[in-house]
Amino acid sequence: MSVAEAFNPASLNLSPRAVAKVQALVEEEENPGLKLRVYITGGGCSGFQYGFTFEEEAAEDDTAIEREGVTVLVDPMSFQYLVGAEVDYSEGLEGSRFVINNPNAATTCGCGASFSI
Repeated sequence: MSVAEAFNPASLNLSPRAVAKVQALVEEEENPGLKLRVYITGGGCSGFQYGFTFEEEAAEDDTAIEREGVTVLVDPMSFQYLVGAEVDYSEGLEGSRFVINNPNAATTCGCGASFSI
């Protein structure tokens, strides 16, 4: 699957808040080529944890989701755990951060950054 290939939008969703925040961060960096990478790593208090970073280049096997000029990249290993999930942006007592609302997670921890299947 190439990053330019058409993609089912129901597989991973972006909230309007997440789109707006990515747009603002890309503008702030003055680099229109930046893409938000969402990934999953082992660890955290529930077994897996979410990670977010900005990158300019997509890997050949990445899935790219585009919304309103914003591109989100997900590697194949992470994507299997994120099908049906939503990337959101939250501002609250814990600070400002990207969060994942994931229906695949059996349990999540109090910080919202860690989950188990």
